[in-house]
Amino acid sequence: MIVVTGAAGFIGSYLTGKLNQLGYEDLILVDKFNDPLKISNYISKTYTRLIDRDDFFKWLENNHAQVQHIIHLGARTDTIGQEEEIYTQLNLEYSKQIWNSCIRFDLPLIYASSASTYGNGELGFDDRHSLTSRFKPLNYYAQSKHDFDLWALEEKQAPRFWVGLKFFNVFGPNEYHKGRMASVVYQAFQRISETGEMTLFRSHHPDYADGEQARDFIYVEDVAQVILHFMNKQTSSGIYNVGTGVARSFLDLTQCVFRAMNVKEQIRFVDTPADIRNNYQYYTCAKTDKLRQAGYNKPFTALENAIEEYINAFLRAEFCY
Repeated sequence: MIVVTGAAGFIGSYLTGKLNQLGYEDLILVDKFNDPLKISNYISKTYTRLIDRDDFFKWLENNHAQVQHIIHLGARTDTIGQEEEIYTQLNLEYSKQIWNSCIRFDLPLIYASSASTYGNGELGFDDRHSLTSRFKPLNYYAQSKHDFDLWALEEKQAPRFWVGLKFFNVFGPNEYHKGRMASVVYQAFQRISETGEMTLFRSHHPDYADGEQARDFIYVEDVAQVILHFMNKQTSSGIYNVGTGVARSFLDLTQCVFRAMNVKEQIRFVDTPADIRNNYQYYTCAKTDKLRQAGYNKPFTALENAIEEYINAFLRAEFCY
């Protein structure tokens, strides 16, 4: 039996589909299953039970002997929210409870951290534990993820195996419900479909031209493969970057979307919204040495190929994985 928290969300539901594809059907899906926009993410999945996140620990108390893995992907993921106490409750305190339950019941733990914990990137994107305390996150979401990473590293007791995965900019099927927080690939497809053009943020940084802000974009299929690697090969516990190790500009990405859609390129630039301008990351790129040393040796999907598949196999078909 495998527990997946955040199972109605983007990465959690995709991972659930991947587990089903591999023959895993004894799944416990944990989330708040009250958002109608997320129903398509799990309605067709095979699982043993859906459990409200508020009821999960009571259920685990009575059923832990059946569980083999906990994959904790549930979180408040909105990067512009201002309710600090909600991020603390859901991303920090809930995760601490998961951690302690894994110790108590001798269960391995895989949990989602975030590349947003690196802040503006002035210290690089290196996942060595010795650097973690020096990072300065830029919003409440990132701070809550960072706080849990720090707490986990400082704890004297730990699950028998655990990994925290710092996801970089993930895109792909099942993010349809995310609205403003959806990937630029998704937003570009929607906007180009409606208007024939795409808008990108102007640069407000002297070192970057408009559209040249860059991210380490990673396809959700690759993220799922990394999770499965650590689920099946419990090598070295710790925190790992999950990115491709290659930064691509938003302009480059948007041009890939136009090509995949076979639409003539029309791109214009608008000011970055004031509410995110001061906390905007201009560059992210994962250092992947540690992940490779942990035995993950699969190549990452090229951005062009990932966008082509996402658009033509999923977005055009309005299909969830």
